[in-house]
Formats: sequence, C-alpha cells, structure tokens
Amino acid sequence: MTGRDAEGKALDLRLIRVMRNMVKVLYENLERDINSYGLSLETFLILEFLYNKGPHPIQKISDAFSIPSGSITHVVDKLEKKGFVKRLPIPGDRRKTNLTLTGEGRSYFDHIFPKHVQTISDNLSFATDEEKLELIVLLKKIGYGIRNREGNAKNNESDSF
Repeated sequence: MTGRDAEGKALDLRLIRVMRNMVKVLYENLERDINSYGLSLETFLILEFLYNKGPHPIQKISDAFSIPSGSITHVVDKLEKKGFVKRLPIPGDRRKTNLTLTGEGRSYFDHIFPKHVQTISDNLSFATDEEKLELIVLLKKIGYGIRNREGNAKNNESDSF
C-alpha cells in the first residue's frame, strides 16, 4: 500500500468517525426535542408523515419506517386514543386501512412542527447555506455511489438521500 493510499484510507476512517459522531449528537438532540412534546420517535415520525403526505395505508407507513406490524398497531392505537389519527377503511379491500390525521392531530402538529423545524435549523446553523448545499451534493454522491455499486440503482434525481 502506497503512502497516498494509506493516507486516503485513514482519511476515510476519520470521515466515518466524524459523520457517525455528528449524526449521533444531532439525532440525540432532535429526539430530546420530540420527547419534550410527549411523543416517541415513532409517533412523531408517523404524525409528521401524515402531516406532510396525507392519508396512507398503515402497512405503507409500517414499511416506510421499518416498524413491525404488531408494533405499528400499538403505536396507531395510542395515537388514536389521543385523538390525533383515525383509521379509514379502504373501499374494496376490508383488510387494508388508511391512516389520517384528525383535526385535533393537525392542529397539534401545526403547533409543534414549526418549533421542531426551528430546532433543526438551530442545530444546523453552524454551517452556511452554501456549505449545506455542498454537503447535500456530497452526501447524495456517496449514497448513490454505494447504492449503484451494490446494484440497487434508483432514480438519482429523487431525494431519497
């Protein structure tokens, strides 16, 4: 292994450690913010999904967040008990149910979501807008490169990364 190759690998390892530590600190802070509203991460993710994407089948929500079917039922039951969501039958398929925000759920999220977005902005305020744009491009480049190399190529124009 040449000196440059060894330096590159050492830099890769350093980058991974820095990214891992930054993501850990960021997500711990965001989860504390979510918990301050009396919500678990799973309940917040579901409410935010419905808030921004509208009604969806419970199974699709379960798949989107890798929440097992038994757990999603429990989480939805808790949200329903709080009056934040309701189940809507899907016409023509009695086995499937859409989940939607109630008026109370929308009102609650209208109140907390801007505060959460501010917390995100506060956490990312240490970088300029230009640096954030550069970081988005670089992270997507790495993410799509890994996905494509593994043969899981998807549309590179989507914002999945």
